Amino acid sequence: MFLTLFGILVAIAIACHLAGRRRSIALAGSNYAALHSLPGYYGAWLAIMTVGPALIVLVVWSIAAPNVLRAMVLSQFSAQLATSSIAQLDGFWRDIQAIAFGGTAGIRDAVRMDAAAVLSSRAATSTTMMIALMAAVGVAGFVYAWNAIAPAFRARHRVESVVKVLLAVSATIAILTTIGIVVSLIAESMRFFSMVSPIDFLFGLTWTPQQMAFRADQVGGTAAFGFIPLLTGTLLITFIAMVVAAPLGIMAAVYLSDYATPQVRAVGKPVLEILAGIPTVVYGFFAALTVAPFIRNSGHAFGLDVSSESALAAGVVMGIMIVPFVSSLSDDVINAVPQSLRDGSAGLGATKSETIRKVVLPAALPGIVSALVLAVSRAMGETMIVVMAAGLAANLTLNPLEAVTTITVQIGTLLTGDQEFDSPKTLAAFGLGLVLFVITLSLNLVALRVVNKYREQYD
Repeated sequence: MFLTLFGILVAIAIACHLAGRRRSIALAGSNYAALHSLPGYYGAWLAIMTVGPALIVLVVWSIAAPNVLRAMVLSQFSAQLATSSIAQLDGFWRDIQAIAFGGTAGIRDAVRMDAAAVLSSRAATSTTMMIALMAAVGVAGFVYAWNAIAPAFRARHRVESVVKVLLAVSATIAILTTIGIVVSLIAESMRFFSMVSPIDFLFGLTWTPQQMAFRADQVGGTAAFGFIPLLTGTLLITFIAMVVAAPLGIMAAVYLSDYATPQVRAVGKPVLEILAGIPTVVYGFFAALTVAPFIRNSGHAFGLDVSSESALAAGVVMGIMIVPFVSSLSDDVINAVPQSLRDGSAGLGATKSETIRKVVLPAALPGIVSALVLAVSRAMGETMIVVMAAGLAANLTLNPLEAVTTITVQIGTLLTGDQEFDSPKTLAAFGLGLVLFVITLSLNLVALRVVNKYREQYD
């Protein structure tokens, strides 16, 4: 429903833009210079005033309506749900949503069926009210903007003011989102560290959270939350990936920017960038079905003990996956190096390879470092390839032929399924996320210092 209404609003905005433009031209008549602003600004003003308020209603209503509907339905069936816990209420709400909107036939509970009927009815009423309100504010905005259009009307100033507000709101949302992520991550991590010692977490050598029982009536063992095996596996796979991606990506960028003909570059760069559009699960299939068996069979041929799932297989395929990140960004940076530097080097008698090694690459170093840091962050955040090619075993090893796991894989494992966020077993995911955030932030700070240092040299 949201996408349908949004598409309708886009179509209305286009129509209003054309109508406002034509009205301004018609009012100006033959004296086109009498218009304060270009006709397009009048069209943009009419489109903004017509669609803007309706879009705000759509967004706000879509965010608030589910919570209001939930409160109303649960309140109506409060007698039947009086003894339910928060987790049970969440499950009840998911069930009635599935019945009301998904047509789930496997649920035969009478209370849920009645609640789903109430939810469906009230959701329909809510949608009708939302559409009516959108139409009302849209028509009011259209009438106001239509009457305001005149040759002397400062449409450009009005439109630019609205754009400035939108830019400010966008920046504020981005900042608040970042703050919200950090605050929530720290808050949940502190809950975890109140149950598990930070020393045991940061310096422990064993990771076995799955042995902990969620509830008192479940049978469980002694869980261990040692972070070191996950960090070792993450760094090992990331290192292998960068050993593959960094030289391949940089050399591909150098070739495409300085050696390839325009015809080769026009074909080679898009083909190389296609690798970035392949889903990671496809890379995972490739790693599990092709690369991992090849490495295992090759190792056995040389008498090596190679696991069916290994860090080497995951790292190699991950390196292939992030080659486009390195090559594309490095190519753009290398092409941005002034031609005068190349000409000056050639004028001093340097060969083309010497010019690239001693002039072009040092000048492009800040951008190349940024590309490598982006690639490292991409590698550290990858999950599917590791799950399918490296396994889930938290082994403390630096042997690339053994199975390992990474931080992101364990975060996904801990948060899979219906979880209650009151156990160290689940809250450990936030501790892992916080440490990964600190590691990534540290890498970015180091890269920023390198970029600033060498940028001053070549500005």
